[in-house]
Amino acid sequence: MLRFRISNMGCGGCAKGVAAALREVDPIAQTTFDLDAREVRIATALTDADRFDAALRASGWKSERLPG
Repeated sequence: MLRFRISNMGCGGCAKGVAAALREVDPIAQTTFDLDAREVRIATALTDADRFDAALRASGWKSERLPG
């Protein structure tokens, strides 16, 4: 499980945009959002968090990897 804080994600529409960016890296990843905490959890078999971070940033999201 990968976790990221997305500081400029604040609504359901934003969550859809974040999910779309993450699907570019792993189309079958499962995402869970906590909009109040501005966090996304990604259940994926891929272990390269940098690829997800790069996809988020390329799509304009301000992401920060969280432990766990």
